[in-house]
Amino acid sequence: MNKENQPKNKKQYYILQGLSCPACALKMEEQISDIPDVEIAYIDFVNKRLMLELNPISPDPKAEISKIIKNIESHVEILEETPLAKKTSPFDYVNPFKLTRLILGIVIFIVTLASNFTQELRFLLFLVSYLLTGADIIILAIKNIFRGHFLDENFLMGLATLGAFAIGEYPEGVAVMVFYQIGEFFQDLAVNHSRKSISSLMDIRPDYANLFSDNTYIKVSPEIVQPDDIIMVKPGEKIPLDGIIIKGSASIDTSALTGESIPKDLEVNDQVLSGSINLNGIITVKVTSSFNDSTATKILELVQYAGSRKSVTENFITSFAKYYTPIVVILAFIIAFLPPLIFLEPYSKWIHRALVFLVVSCPCALVISIPLSFFGGIGGASKKGILVKGGNFLEALSNVSIVVFDKTGTLTKGEFSVTSIIPSNNFSADELLEYAALAENHSNHPIAFSIMNAYNKSLNLALVENYTELSGYGIQAKIKGKNILVGNSKLMHSEDISFNDVLAASTIVHIAIDNTYAGYLTIADQLRPDSIDTVSSLKQLAIKKLVMLTGDNASIAASTAAALGIEDYYSELLPLQKVDIIEKLEAQKLDNSKLVFIGDGINDAPVLARADIGIAMGALGSDAAIEAADIVFMNDEPSKIITAIAIAKKTKSIVWQNIIFALSVKAIVLLLGVIGYATMWAAVFADVGVALLAVINAMRILKTH
Repeated sequence: MNKENQPKNKKQYYILQGLSCPACALKMEEQISDIPDVEIAYIDFVNKRLMLELNPISPDPKAEISKIIKNIESHVEILEETPLAKKTSPFDYVNPFKLTRLILGIVIFIVTLASNFTQELRFLLFLVSYLLTGADIIILAIKNIFRGHFLDENFLMGLATLGAFAIGEYPEGVAVMVFYQIGEFFQDLAVNHSRKSISSLMDIRPDYANLFSDNTYIKVSPEIVQPDDIIMVKPGEKIPLDGIIIKGSASIDTSALTGESIPKDLEVNDQVLSGSINLNGIITVKVTSSFNDSTATKILELVQYAGSRKSVTENFITSFAKYYTPIVVILAFIIAFLPPLIFLEPYSKWIHRALVFLVVSCPCALVISIPLSFFGGIGGASKKGILVKGGNFLEALSNVSIVVFDKTGTLTKGEFSVTSIIPSNNFSADELLEYAALAENHSNHPIAFSIMNAYNKSLNLALVENYTELSGYGIQAKIKGKNILVGNSKLMHSEDISFNDVLAASTIVHIAIDNTYAGYLTIADQLRPDSIDTVSSLKQLAIKKLVMLTGDNASIAASTAAALGIEDYYSELLPLQKVDIIEKLEAQKLDNSKLVFIGDGINDAPVLARADIGIAMGALGSDAAIEAADIVFMNDEPSKIITAIAIAKKTKSIVWQNIIFALSVKAIVLLLGVIGYATMWAAVFADVGVALLAVINAMRILKTH
């Protein structure tokens, strides 16, 4: 489906308090996705959140969802939340009762190992230690058996350790449970630390607002503040809602939104955005949007929901996990019972080897670390002012072969100024500029603003009638009773106006009055400070092709492209013609590589939607750009593409490091287990130990740039 035509689904969010099994989370996600009217179901295991996209007219599916979740993990509590609700996690605190049981069980285990007690007493003490450390796992495993879930980690670990007891390997059975629980404890701590680290990157949620009420300011929740209310923001406080300064001035830190470290000095009539920080000065702000429509809310919801758009690698791991565990469990049963029949050897020997298989069979290392890597990459990018809408787009960005730029407002500042006024015979420069300013007054195009700034006088808009904006051509209107045309050469040709083409490295705005050519204005733009370095850096990254698209004339396009070092460019394009160019470039891509289009987000929605990866630049506060694009640069720096590609490449590298590491260790331990050289202790390391190391490795993404 074309991105710009996707239906607007409603979203719901739930906290799954107590969720502790990554493989179970995958089962929940799959079954919830099969509920009618659920378009997308995604469980963010790191934050214990369920995010749903529902058919707009669908009934509340909470009861059915609760039934699915309880059937898989009965102890999980389902709590409703808003997109910005404070997160809770079962690992935000240590359960003292569980920790005490674990420590006591470890002490008894060590004392028993070092003692010379009788065999009966040793067995009893090992059993007590085992129950202290693993009773909760055994209970959950039994409950899940009655629900038909035989292959979760509780069942596998319970079966493996009870199997060790059955063949008389009491110390090994207890040791496996002890080290499994210790590994799970540290894994949980690592995941929780990772969650906090990533959450702190986007710590832009305002906690309160100082609302003016009854001639005084009171501290209230931002949710209750409405547009047109008055709030006060003191030094050091977060700006809670979008608004306009009506009193005071201050330096505003927007780094959490844009990644820019230099504060902005704002004063009366300037716009302030929620999530930024007032560094000094007291400002009074008139609120322009509700909390749910504020910039901070939109950004946080976008980042938090990004995980629902899974990368190709994540989808592969999800599918892989479905088949991996059952296959390994089947192999374990074959190893336990077939070789003894063939080789006439004791069952205990081969059952022990099969138990190693069972312990290794949980794919938790991959199920946790792969989404966590993409989650970290998206969070790290957000800190740099780069909003990535999903792991699929982050992964795609690591394999780019063609980068296409819009010119105006992207590679150039889009801040035009009139450099010359050239009237024809019988017309004056002042007359020409006045007609142009009156005609352009209703337009939001940067060229229109430059003309009105050059005129710099009050305009009598009553003189303007029958105003029509001709997309890709210009303006047609009746002014002072005369038919006025203001636009490019294509407009003059389409209206059969006789004129001489002007060749100049500037934008030319032609004016015709009553079908007579009246003259033209030249309007110049400037390159952004980092545009040349951006193009140079992309070439160093071995991007196959760099292309510039513009609606400007050929001479301006050639001059700008030459200054930037871009060899391929297309000029005098209408918006739909840009889409045609993108489609032609798509055919030139390398196998499985991606095409990126970067525009300013003002009028590039069709192209943003058509490209493999659409990037809207300078889109802070722009609803249209955030909606149309796959990635949003929150400021006006095209060089953000370099940072974004670096984060994408490092994320992909870490993801594959974890995949190769986890599967290699598991394969080695499985092989050693079959031939009798791997103990169950090694199997525990191949399960929780590998998962812990993979989580730690995943967090390296936060150190990118």
